[in-house]
Amino acid sequence: MTISTRGAAQAPAVLVLEDGRSFRGRAYGAVGETFGEAVFSTGMTGYQETLTDPSYHRQVVVMTAPHVGNTGVNDEDPESKRIWVSGYVVRDPARVPSNWRSRRSLDEELTSQGIVGISGVDTRALTRHLRERGAMRVGIFSGNALQDEGILLAKVRQAPEMAGADLAAEVATKETYVVPAIGTKKFTVAAIDLGIKGMTPHRMAERGIEVHVLPATATLEEVYAVEPDGVFFSNGPGDPSTADHPVSVMRGVLERKTPLFGICFGNQILGRSLGFGTYKLKYGHRGINQPVQDRTTGKVEVTAHNHGFAVDAPLDKVSDTEFGRAEVSHVCLNDQVVEGLQLLDQPAFSVQYHPEAAAGPHDAAYLFDRFVTLMEGQRA
Repeated sequence: MTISTRGAAQAPAVLVLEDGRSFRGRAYGAVGETFGEAVFSTGMTGYQETLTDPSYHRQVVVMTAPHVGNTGVNDEDPESKRIWVSGYVVRDPARVPSNWRSRRSLDEELTSQGIVGISGVDTRALTRHLRERGAMRVGIFSGNALQDEGILLAKVRQAPEMAGADLAAEVATKETYVVPAIGTKKFTVAAIDLGIKGMTPHRMAERGIEVHVLPATATLEEVYAVEPDGVFFSNGPGDPSTADHPVSVMRGVLERKTPLFGICFGNQILGRSLGFGTYKLKYGHRGINQPVQDRTTGKVEVTAHNHGFAVDAPLDKVSDTEFGRAEVSHVCLNDQVVEGLQLLDQPAFSVQYHPEAAAGPHDAAYLFDRFVTLMEGQRA
């Protein structure tokens, strides 16, 4: 990625997809060039949480909502210490932010962090193209990076693909840190950071859990050195088929029958640990408006998603695994993709979506209570 931060508002820009289609617009954020996987997010709000979600590492996010940036950027809502998206695509950026918590404009934030974006793009047409052709590599070029489109297309096709990408260690913490329980401490949880969002340990802390956040490279011995009542595997970027180390650690946790909870990438790790495969979705699920049914209760939740891969597990039967019986607990009502797994013979479950509600909705917050119930049952 090469960037400049001067003259963004006036600089012409072009977005080039790996299949040769291009879209012209104006630079938004930093000026220069960037590459990643083109994906679209259907949320009408919550862009600050999206930008700072480590799961979006090496992705260029297309916002389907036409007007972006109205509420500016504040210092309370980031899910990590930096923006992780590789690039950002909007149709009509707000000229002036308007919110009492706003500290600066979205354009200023993108520029200050060197994120190359493009505005003035027909994001409806771009989204329809990605739905029909699938997520693919893309480049955004502006300012001095503009060249003949044939040259730019060649650059895009040289960029790495998301399939086969091992990215969790690139976004995870390097050192263990502790998020203390709020109020009386009831439990200790070891959380494996594969790209964890800040709100996740906070949701556990609200329930009296002291959370020890460990690097993605943590060993099973390091996990149990904190004497956990439960173990959590977080969301994160990349292809789950490359995550052999987290799978090995999770299998060790399952062998000890410690209460286990996984979110997003953690759901895919559980799937692999149980012997199921994973596969890349055509264009993934991204947004805060995805309907999921909890098959254990029949309840339908509106949920937040960010995943381009899914678990290949049977929807219509209980599966026998090395660790006991397993079943699909949650399913997406849009396309019947597996959105959750649970073991029936020991305390372990996971979901593919984001119950921490950042940025909303709150329908799935009960899953943290379910994790607490498992730890209470194990202690009893």
